[in-house]
Amino acid sequence: MNKFTKIGSLIILLVAIVASSAFQSNKIKESILPGIKFFHGTLKEAKVKAKKENKLIFIDCYTTWCGPCKSMAKKTFVNKEVGDYFNKNFICLKMDMEEEEGVNTASIYAIEAYPTYLFIDFKGDVKHRDLGYIDSESFIEVGKMALAKK
Repeated sequence: MNKFTKIGSLIILLVAIVASSAFQSNKIKESILPGIKFFHGTLKEAKVKAKKENKLIFIDCYTTWCGPCKSMAKKTFVNKEVGDYFNKNFICLKMDMEEEEGVNTASIYAIEAYPTYLFIDFKGDVKHRDLGYIDSESFIEVGKMALAKK
């Protein structure tokens, strides 16, 4: 191995270590912050988890350019009471409706406004839907309405 190959290998190793550390740091921050803990997986995986845990799936159908979507993420979803209620009662999933799986989901569920909140069972049947910016107290009531239709 020549000098440049060794240096290149060291740089790649350092980048991998830094990236791994940043990922772990974000996971730790996410686990201690109040609010909704969103499931990191596909809708199919969320359905399996929902069936196993006998819960509905709450899907936050959002887009990156949507102002009310950003407000929900900054104000309502981070609220401790909202997080406590939703984490206990739902498998929570965020889905960008303009990316990969979201495009198909938007088509299947006729999502035309953002944010839209879907509450579905493990089969994919809609039990409740709502939309727009909703404050924390009212959003817990939305969750309760969805559970009443379970």
